[in-house]
Amino acid sequence: MRVTIRRSLCAIAIFAAAQCAAAADLTVSAAASLTNAFQEIARQYEAQYPGSKIAFNFGASGALLQQMAKGAPVDVFASADQETMDMAEKQGLTQARERHDFVRNTLVLIVPVDSKLPMQRLADLGQPGVRHIAVGNPASVPVGRYTRHALEAAKLWPMVEAKAITTQNVRQSLDYVARGEVEAGFVYATDAAIMKDKVKVAFTVPLSVAISYPIARLTHSSNPDAARFVAFVLAPGSQAILAKYGFSKP
Repeated sequence: MRVTIRRSLCAIAIFAAAQCAAAADLTVSAAASLTNAFQEIARQYEAQYPGSKIAFNFGASGALLQQMAKGAPVDVFASADQETMDMAEKQGLTQARERHDFVRNTLVLIVPVDSKLPMQRLADLGQPGVRHIAVGNPASVPVGRYTRHALEAAKLWPMVEAKAITTQNVRQSLDYVARGEVEAGFVYATDAAIMKDKVKVAFTVPLSVAISYPIARLTHSSNPDAARFVAFVLAPGSQAILAKYGFSKP
């Protein structure tokens, strides 16, 4: 009986230890466009700091903000736009002194790699052969807001909106174009670069605002690795990884 009790207590202790270890993981919510670069950065980080473990949550910046506002346990937030980080700051989730711009990106229009449609400018989206266009949801997806900004400046938003297939993040837009489910889509240059065998860039979309990514430790985070990870992302080694994936300096 005592042996059984001791075994049970040991099992409970092991389970509790595993739970504590999982709870100690550094949780990072990051824009979907950062997926590949951040996964490589995490491997470098974990190699440099043995025993550390990063758990990622990738998605649309606006959706990630909603999760954090509802209490999702997150230590670091990396957004694809300033507006979403501004909202996080207003809600007390982050602080200005913890915020750092770490990369920039470029908005492009992509088409399937075998597309024969003549696409050289935004107005070409009005041609009859373009029936569906992948556009991130402007309400929660930064690439969608950048897209709407560019199209409104060109006075083409109503035309494109009528053809828009709304997506939940930039990678979904990329997938729709790659699978040929839409004739064109708006994504970041870094996303287009990871599927060169399935999509091609028709042109770079002109924008009057910079696509700038901020990163910050969350105010409520008690994980000591949070600030260290932010500093690691800003360091030359991580910046070189980001550059490899097509991101430019802030």
